[in-house]
Amino acid sequence: MNVSSANVTVVVRFPDSLSKAVTKNVIVVFLVISINYINASLVHTFSKHQIFYRNPRYILFIHLVVNDMIQVTLTIIMFIISYTIHRINVSVCSFLMLTALFATENTPLNLACMAVECYIAICMPLRHVQICTIRRTLILIGLIWITSMLSVLPDLFVTLATEPLDFFGSRVFCLRQTVFPNPVNTKRRNALYSVFLVVIWITIFFTYFKILFTAKAASKDAKKARNTILLHGFQLLLCMSTYVGPPLLTIIKQWLPRDYTDHLFAYYITIQILPRSIIPFIYGVRDNTFRRYLKRYLCCKVTVRSSTIRNLH
Repeated sequence: MNVSSANVTVVVRFPDSLSKAVTKNVIVVFLVISINYINASLVHTFSKHQIFYRNPRYILFIHLVVNDMIQVTLTIIMFIISYTIHRINVSVCSFLMLTALFATENTPLNLACMAVECYIAICMPLRHVQICTIRRTLILIGLIWITSMLSVLPDLFVTLATEPLDFFGSRVFCLRQTVFPNPVNTKRRNALYSVFLVVIWITIFFTYFKILFTAKAASKDAKKARNTILLHGFQLLLCMSTYVGPPLLTIIKQWLPRDYTDHLFAYYITIQILPRSIIPFIYGVRDNTFRRYLKRYLCCKVTVRSSTIRNLH
């Protein structure tokens, strides 16, 4: 059955029938491969055109894309392991869990930064070039990773200080609470997540309403920026639902014990997979510039394949 370990949802046991378990794994693998294929196309398009990697907005976007590719890949690995191997070495699980948690916590921070960039572009267009430079964008991405590490790494340090060394050589079911079992971690995590929720949502609401009431709110760019921030907010709502996951899952288990595993599977798809499928549409489809270059790349790829097939015949 699925269990949410604050940020990463995996399967704890194997109560499903073989056919149901195979179906769930096939669905998840198909979704993850599809998302990663689309995201890989976005990364390739970004890397091939100078107009993108010299624009702070697209740098933040592609960082989010790569970050989500890491996140969904690691969660699907843990998902499959939970159905097959069941128990793995604590050291291996710690590495997978920490990396997945870094990527998971990067997402809301990156979305907040992208909302701020939209606000500066619409509300302070004359200062946008001076404020949003390439160097500052790269520094900001570094700060995002540092913030996530400072949030997650204390779990490891507390575990190193409180658990015997042979614990890291044992085999456990790979969950955050099994590899970082000290209750101090849970209390610290809950307090930190509360701060994250408040700060990030204040940022989202502030940037949205500033754009909404700006003098240029009637312009097409301002309307598009508002819609983009709304999409960020929706994605952020799904991503940060993981922070209230444990009590929500407890309620589901009490109210719907018979179909618990199916509801948890739906929870995994909604919280872990769905938010990562929105990103390509925010910039890859809605953004005119990115869409134009992405279509060129895809059309060119199809043309090359067709020419190769004709030459073979």
